[in-house]
Amino acid sequence: MRTRVARGEPAGLPAEVTSFVGRRHELAELKRLLGTSHVVTLIGAGGVGKTRLALRAAEDVRRSFPGGVRLVELAALEDPALLVQTVAEVLSVNDHSTRPPLDALVERLRGRQTLIVLDNCEHVLAECAVLVDTLVRALPDLRVLATSRQALGIDGEQIVELAPLAMPAPGDPAAPLAESDAVRLFAERAAAVVPEFEVTEENEEAVAEICRRLDGLPLAIEMAAVRLRVLSVSQVLERLGDRFRLLTGGSRAALPRQRTLRALFEWSYDLCTEQERLLWQRVSVFAGGLDLEAAEQVCAGDGIAREDVLELVAGLVDKSVLLRREYDGAVRYCLLDTVRQFGRELLAASGNEATLHRRHRDYYRKITSRAWAELFSAAQQSWVERLQRDHANLRKALGWSLREPGEAETGLAMTAELLYHWSGYHLSEGAGWFDRSLAAATEPGEVRAHALWAGAWIALLRDDCVTTLARLKEATAIAERLGLRVTLGYIAFLSGMAAVCGGDLETGMRRYEEAAAAHRAVGNPIGLALALNRLALANAFLGRPAARDLAEECVALCDLYGEGWHRAYALLALAMDAWHRDDMRAACEIDNESLRYNTAVGDQLGMGMNLEAHAWFAAGEQEYERAARLLGVVRTFWRAVGARLAEFRYMSRCHDECEAVTREALGEAAFQAEVSRGAALTREEALTYALRERTPAARAPAPFEGRIAPLTRRETEIAHLVAEGLSNKDIAGRLVISQRTAEGHIEHILDKLGFKSRAQVAAWLKERLSERPANPANPAGPAADGASGPTSGPVSGGRTPAARTT
Repeated sequence: MRTRVARGEPAGLPAEVTSFVGRRHELAELKRLLGTSHVVTLIGAGGVGKTRLALRAAEDVRRSFPGGVRLVELAALEDPALLVQTVAEVLSVNDHSTRPPLDALVERLRGRQTLIVLDNCEHVLAECAVLVDTLVRALPDLRVLATSRQALGIDGEQIVELAPLAMPAPGDPAAPLAESDAVRLFAERAAAVVPEFEVTEENEEAVAEICRRLDGLPLAIEMAAVRLRVLSVSQVLERLGDRFRLLTGGSRAALPRQRTLRALFEWSYDLCTEQERLLWQRVSVFAGGLDLEAAEQVCAGDGIAREDVLELVAGLVDKSVLLRREYDGAVRYCLLDTVRQFGRELLAASGNEATLHRRHRDYYRKITSRAWAELFSAAQQSWVERLQRDHANLRKALGWSLREPGEAETGLAMTAELLYHWSGYHLSEGAGWFDRSLAAATEPGEVRAHALWAGAWIALLRDDCVTTLARLKEATAIAERLGLRVTLGYIAFLSGMAAVCGGDLETGMRRYEEAAAAHRAVGNPIGLALALNRLALANAFLGRPAARDLAEECVALCDLYGEGWHRAYALLALAMDAWHRDDMRAACEIDNESLRYNTAVGDQLGMGMNLEAHAWFAAGEQEYERAARLLGVVRTFWRAVGARLAEFRYMSRCHDECEAVTREALGEAAFQAEVSRGAALTREEALTYALRERTPAARAPAPFEGRIAPLTRRETEIAHLVAEGLSNKDIAGRLVISQRTAEGHIEHILDKLGFKSRAQVAAWLKERLSERPANPANPAGPAADGASGPTSGPVSGGRTPAARTT
């Protein structure tokens, strides 16, 4: 923090009395903009550190302003009519004439290269906008750096949005906790009150969790650190549930709104209109973000017209209450957790909390129903992505349903409809929801029957055969009593899966055939596709000609509905069938198509099976180094998949034979070396290697040594694709990564650069490229990278029948 110094201080800035932590990129960007722009506005949520960053930037550029750098603190200004006078006083304009104060101010600044820091403009925003616009039009040598929770909205204004301090994800070994800015800030402030304090192996996780719980907000982190005067780190963490009471105190010299975290948000709340305050309360019911449709459905009514929601959301975004995030063209809004908790307390006090919780649950009940109904369609991937984005809201809706009297069966229905969401991405969590919901809703009807077979599937994927069989038995009794033919078809399918997992492939295939017949009879395409692709895979493994017909029927069925996930498994069966027929080119091309789709939806099991097949194919082509490296790759994938591999464990014989022939061909030392190389590849590198689109060990550098600071090499590559106009989906396809991974990279790029849109990224990249000399090794840019194009096809050569099962 800073404290005021004598009024005659030349810089006109308070002196720093605590260290400045982090913000290197944001600081550099502010300094750059102050050199080229008349008005720069630093916006962000309360407590995010706008003032501190602005003052550090002003201090760093002070020598560029011989006319002086002056800080005008506006937080205590209650009467907007006194704005010009306040600024004039700070700038020592002692004009006693009758002319307007603004004229005197302009006269005082004329011919001087001056920087004015206007701090906390949000509550006098309109007046600040008029003043700043007037000054910079009249004074070409003047620069203004403003801090606010929303932009001034004047011509020529450059906006820098300040995000909270970055925190590494839990368990991320690539990002040491002690090196994060948030943890460093906590440690330095803690050491100021407890001199012997330091971050150690014993307390670093607790410190990191405190910073995460406080969303990386510098003010909140500093308040928490001060509490170490009387509490231990673990005690501070335990008490964060009531953070608004805990995080009080701090400097008595601070402004009243900074003395407690509650006062900080009350300040923002008072700046909102009555309807904006109401919306703030209502959006706090969401977890993990929301989109405009959700806001309209859940928050409209009782004082907010649906047609007004858009403008109210825009108002909260402008005031940094809602943070805007873009995902492949779709905009979502999120709240920092501290902002959300403040809103929830106000919502509870309003007496409308129960109503909003029910509206929230009802909305997500409709979402799960639509997702289940449209799962087998061209909308499949978009639903997969949407459910992933709304995972926190789904979790909250389920929890409310299971706690609220009389709502458990709705929670049970939602749990069952999220089967693919659980099985593909949240297996352990899904298992817990099935346990809870089946225990809470015991009515033996159609809803329970559906949840029982879906829950049996989840249990089976976790290798819990006892639970699987018990649930299938109960589901069978209900389905037979009620005549639920679709449910009986799924039970047959899952009974087949259980048999296969138990090592009885022939029995499993017979049950799959029963399931296919049952689903064909009732016209259930998704159940039929499931049975067909499992039958095709089993027959392909055994080298039976029936595999091709079964797989082609499944592909045709999926194509009829525009479905891709089940189709990808059928394609794998076709690839294996082509391998058995010694059509290696077809095998590789078909497996690549399957791999690309499984990658797009993030199906680890499917990707692992595709990569496994690639290893077999490479050994069959006598590409033994490639086969060994791919075996190393799949080792990593299988660790991630865990028990879910049990359903396809029968294919392990192909793996063992591939490994044996490859080890014999290379020798033990060379074999282990290649396996280690494969295991060391990142997922993205492994996928590009498998698809022959690029060889990681011989990758040509991208322009400018592969990166443009502050972006990483990968982020620079993605920034180029954003500048080309590619969508997130196209970027994922180009780089062979999942769309969620592409979205994550783009969000990191936006956060690092302080931008809100892809257009800003493109403009920034163009500017950087124009500032730097062309790369003589790669004058044509990324498109000239000869290592990035696909090869002409699989390497030809003799095949080793021993590497596959016939």
